[in-house]
Amino acid sequence: MKKSEVRLTQLASAAGCGAKIGPKVLAQVVGKLPKFTDPMLLVGPETSDDAAVYKINDELAMIHTVDFFPPVVDDPYMYGQIAAANALSDVYAMGGVPKLALNVVAFPNCLGPEVLEQILRGGADKVMEAGAVLAGGHTINDKEPKYGLCVTGYVHPDKMWKNYGAEEGDILILTKPLGCGILNTAIKAEMASQEEIERVQKIMAKLNKYAAEIASKYTIHSCTDVTGFSLAGHSLEMAKGSRKTLVIQSEKLPIIEGVEEYAQMGLIPEGAYRNRDFAGDEVRSEIKELWMEDLVFDPQTSGGLLLAVPAEEANALAEELAGMDIFGGVIGYVTELQDKAVVFE
Repeated sequence: MKKSEVRLTQLASAAGCGAKIGPKVLAQVVGKLPKFTDPMLLVGPETSDDAAVYKINDELAMIHTVDFFPPVVDDPYMYGQIAAANALSDVYAMGGVPKLALNVVAFPNCLGPEVLEQILRGGADKVMEAGAVLAGGHTINDKEPKYGLCVTGYVHPDKMWKNYGAEEGDILILTKPLGCGILNTAIKAEMASQEEIERVQKIMAKLNKYAAEIASKYTIHSCTDVTGFSLAGHSLEMAKGSRKTLVIQSEKLPIIEGVEEYAQMGLIPEGAYRNRDFAGDEVRSEIKELWMEDLVFDPQTSGGLLLAVPAEEANALAEELAGMDIFGGVIGYVTELQDKAVVFE
């Protein structure tokens, strides 16, 4: 096999792709680290928010984040786009605008420079689409390819979004459909059709910029992007931080075409089971179909924004978001704190 023919996902699988540190282990480790305090640090690690926010002055705050992961697709250019879109998403989830990005790259000797060039080109194109500047980065040798970005963005201190602050009566809107983890598992098993591959790749590579720009015209009480910890995991973080209960209506969940069939076949990524373990007894599921329950714990790659919006503004926002080529839908509502933080009806 020529270097250019090496399947990126096979390389990643051979090295343990998907072995992301589970949220419970991560929480234990972070809890043992020194605590930093600074009155200008508006958002730190305490609420597991999407990015750190540091106040520069009364009109400007800096958003800072980093994200990278092994290949989820074989096409190096598409992999670069998806990884970059995923990293940029953290800035959009805080209500900000990305301004500066640095590449973060681990690359094996078994792949040629043309593969690395395509990965970096995919990332650069997404940074350019975001209106930010790519200004270098850092590369190391590794047996498993990994790529992502360190991103800095700006937001007004009084206008930033947080993953807490949802209020009773808010409506929950998800801006992308679910199931990319399950579909990526089917792709690795060489079971997915070309149409399904292209569909899920388009969703993952879609910048959350466009949904965030629309949402910025409305009142957003809370926001997070739904990524590796799944809809259940990220909903749980929002619920606990807000001290409310999120009720998610399973019949309203937007699902990528083809996901149900593969989920029923048992093509569930390993991360879904770690997410289920993380949720523990703080999530109550009344979902009858096993595949649907697996779906809500499915780790997403470059997923959509989960927005908590006042009820009086929700319909107008949802209608405007529906005008995009990719959209999820209204998926639930927020209530006062009940016996469980998240309830799937």
